[in-house]
Formats: sequence, structure tokens, C-alpha cells
Amino acid sequence: MQPAPDPKSLFAPFSHPTFRYIWLASVASNLGSMIQNVGAAWMMTSISASESMVALVQASTTLPVMLFALLAGAIADGFDRRRVILSAQAFMFTVSVLLAIVAISGLITPWLLLAFTFLIGCGNALNNPSWQASVGDMVPRSDLPGAVTLNSVGFNITRSLGPAIGGTIVAIGGGAAAFTVNAFSYLGLLTVVYRWKFRRPESPLPREKMTTAIGAGLRYVVMSPNILKVLLRAFIFGLASVSVLALLPVVARDVIAGGPQTFGIMLGAFGIGAIGGAFANAHARARLSNEAIVAVSFLIFAASAVAIGLSTSLVLDCLALLFAGACWVLTLSLFNTVVQLTTPRWVVGRALSLYQTASFGGMALGSWLWGQVAENYSITLAFVAAAGVMALGAAIGLFLKMPALESLNLDPLNRFQTPETKVDMLARSGPIVVETRFIISPDDTEEFLRLMIERRRIRKRDGARKWALMRDIADPEVWIETYHAPTWVDYVRHNQRRTVADAENLDRIRELHRGEGRPEVRRMIERQAIPPRDEVFNRPYHMHHQHH
Repeated sequence: MQPAPDPKSLFAPFSHPTFRYIWLASVASNLGSMIQNVGAAWMMTSISASESMVALVQASTTLPVMLFALLAGAIADGFDRRRVILSAQAFMFTVSVLLAIVAISGLITPWLLLAFTFLIGCGNALNNPSWQASVGDMVPRSDLPGAVTLNSVGFNITRSLGPAIGGTIVAIGGGAAAFTVNAFSYLGLLTVVYRWKFRRPESPLPREKMTTAIGAGLRYVVMSPNILKVLLRAFIFGLASVSVLALLPVVARDVIAGGPQTFGIMLGAFGIGAIGGAFANAHARARLSNEAIVAVSFLIFAASAVAIGLSTSLVLDCLALLFAGACWVLTLSLFNTVVQLTTPRWVVGRALSLYQTASFGGMALGSWLWGQVAENYSITLAFVAAAGVMALGAAIGLFLKMPALESLNLDPLNRFQTPETKVDMLARSGPIVVETRFIISPDDTEEFLRLMIERRRIRKRDGARKWALMRDIADPEVWIETYHAPTWVDYVRHNQRRTVADAENLDRIRELHRGEGRPEVRRMIERQAIPPRDEVFNRPYHMHHQHH
């Protein structure tokens, strides 16, 4: 049963000054980004007649997130998130200044424009996991759903105002003016984040290697069925929903026969709908399951896409865009919240990065796909086909339902004490083999096996290798669980990842144990017994040959 959210909780995160100031600065920065997006999309329509080139502006912004998000997620979990955000924002500021200079100089070409938007997308790819994971560093867990929703509200305030302002700026000063405004918009956020007194929790363990950290993030998500369901739905939603954003400049130019202000008004309608969706969020969650919210949003978005594909009226298009915007924010903020609330802090950046890889990967593929369909067939067919994919996304919920927002306590369990050893152990010592011996009554065997299936998932999710469960054929009440860790520090890290929510499984297995005291645990270091001289392979070849 899902707890009914408190409607007042939406504004509770504003009581935390750090969140409040960074939220305001990010709204200003996002406003600049929206103005830049309008400038880039409209500039492409003026320097290229190709529908696919126009759609590629959207793809060049989203593709870097798909390509680099997992690396950025590992960076978000392994380094000081404040410094990562500062670095990413400074990079985007520099690229934006260069783009403005090139545009003012009149040197811009379609491929150069795509290159600059791609680089800004790379900055976003680095920034996003650290920015989204740091929300949990600014507000307590109870305010996290409200903070995620407020970020959506802020983003969509800029989505509603930015395009209209951007359309006006482009109409008066051209794309170069939009790029210049965007460059200045980074300064406020750079200042506020620089002044944020964030202290990264100290860890006695050395930082994981980047490849190991990425592997740990992938393993955690693969062994977390609830997150996998979110990733699948996010990919399909991104693939289909981006059709509206990618093809809207073409609709404004060719179908409505309007200019940059028309395009701005249409994007503004999408943004106003998104703000409405954000405010309806708590109300919807109190009355509907997560699956119902997602399924309804998919279907309403599909209907909106069909309406835009068939309409030649600006008023009807804007009405459809209001509904599309509401569904967009309801769905994506719900996906984000589910990922954050089902992931412990040690891996949240990587889990969010994989969510972004799925959603933005869908958007990058969709931007190219629907652009190709529009160019080679018709824009109406592109929207109708995208609506069909949306309907498929809703139907998947019949088999793979969205998880409920359970109030799992994902704080570290902190029961593990690093054991004393009589063998000198270094951080790199290993491989480590761990063996746990249980005495289980025959009457409890079925429940024990059920619990061990969950224990296997928890173990492997947190980094265990070669997990196995064995039964003693001489004494059927004896069960032995074994697993490997590559090194001693990996073994310690594995056990420190256990959360309070995992304790229920651990405690129930201990209750079934019929031996004296706790189950016996043995920790061993693996050693290879290799002879100093291999008699067969070091035998002279001619003697070996004579036997044949």
C-alpha cells in the first residue's frame, strides 16, 4: 500500500537555504538553456532545408547523455559532487561563449552548430548525475520527492517562459543573441554552487577505480528488478515522446507557416502543461498507483501526438501540447523519484545515470528516427507512428508494472565490523572466499531456500562473485553458503553496502538457524598450489616426440 503523500510537502524543500538558492540559480540557467535551444533549432531551419538536420539538433543535445552518463554517474558517486557540478558548468559556459562568438562572426554552419550543441550536451551529461544525486545532499530523505518535483517545476517554468522569450530574442537579434544570453545565464549558478558548503562524507576505504565503479553500478542495477522496469519504460517514453520536441520547429515553419515566435509559443504551451503536471503530481500519487499514472500519461501523450500530426491549427496544437507537457513531467519526475527512493546513496549517481542513459538514449534515437520518417514519408506519419510506440509503452505495464514508492530505509546497516585476522591483510590481498554454515530444520527448508534466493540477489548486487549454496549430503541439515570477493577491500566494501532494508532478510535467515549462536562464518584467502617445475611441459621435446 502506497503512503498518501502530504500535499504540503511539495514546498517543504524550500525551507533548506542551500536548495532554495541553487534552485533559483538553476531556473535562471535553465532559462538561458531554453533560449539557446530555441536559437539553435531556429537557426538550423534558416541555414538548412533538411528536416533530419533540424531533428538532429535535439539528438546532438541528448546523445552525449546516453554516451557518457554511466561514466558521469561513477564520477558523481566517487568524487566531490559540488566540484563536479562546478567543472561541468564552467565547461558549458566556455562552450556557450565560443558559440556566441562564432555565430556573431557569421561563421556558423549546420555541422558546426551541431558540434557546439553536442559539446554543451557533454557538459550536461557530466553535470546531470551529480546535480540530481546532490538533491539528496541538500534536503532530508522525507523532502526528496518534493525536491525532485520542484526541480521539474523549475525546469518547466523555464520551458514555458524560455521559448517565448527565446522566440522574441531570435526574432529581434537572431540566433547569436540567444547564444549570448545563454552564456551569461551560467554566472549565477556558478556563483551559488561555488559558495555551497558541501562536505563529502569521508570513507576509510580507498576510492574505487573508475572501471570497477562503473561495473558495480551496472551490477547493482541489473540485480535490481524495480530499477530495470523503470529503465525499460523510460527508454520507450523517451523514444516516442521526443517526436513532439524534435519535429516542433518543422511544424511551426511548414504546417503553421509561422516564425520563431510561433515556435516559442508552441514550446511555451508544452511548458505550461508541464507546470500543471508538476502541481498535479502529489494529487495524482495520492489517488492512483504509479502504474496507473504512467499508463494514463503514455496514452494521453499518444493522443496529443496524433492531434499535432493531423492538425493545421496553432490553437489546437497548443491545446494538445498542454496535455503532452503535463504527461511529460508526471512520467519523468515519477521515474526519477522511483530510482532515487529505491537506491542507496553509495550508488545513486550511477543508478540515475543509467536511468538518464535509457531515457536520453531513447530521445536521441527517436530524434533521428522521427526526423527520417518525416523527411522520407510525412510529418503526420511520424507523429502517428510515435503514438503507436507510446501505446505499446502503456501495454507493457500489463506485464511489467511500475514499482510502488515503498518507504524503504536505504541507510547503511552499519552492523559490519572489519574482522581481526591472523594473516597480514593488505587492501589488495585476495581473492577472498567467504563460507557461512547454517543448520536448518527439514521443516524450514522451503522457507530457507526462498530467503536464500533473495540473499543471492543482495549479495551479487553488492559485489559478491561466484555465489553458491550447498547442502551436506552426509548431514542434510547442514547448508553452506559461499561467495568470493576479488580483494580484501572489496570484501569490506561489499559488507558495508548492506542497508537497513536488507536486514529483514538477514535476520529471518538467522532465526531459522538451529545451531548454537550465530551461523559460523569462515573467511579464507585463496592460494594457488602450483609446482615450481612442471615436469611434463619442461621435459625435452625430442624425448616426448619419441613416444609418437
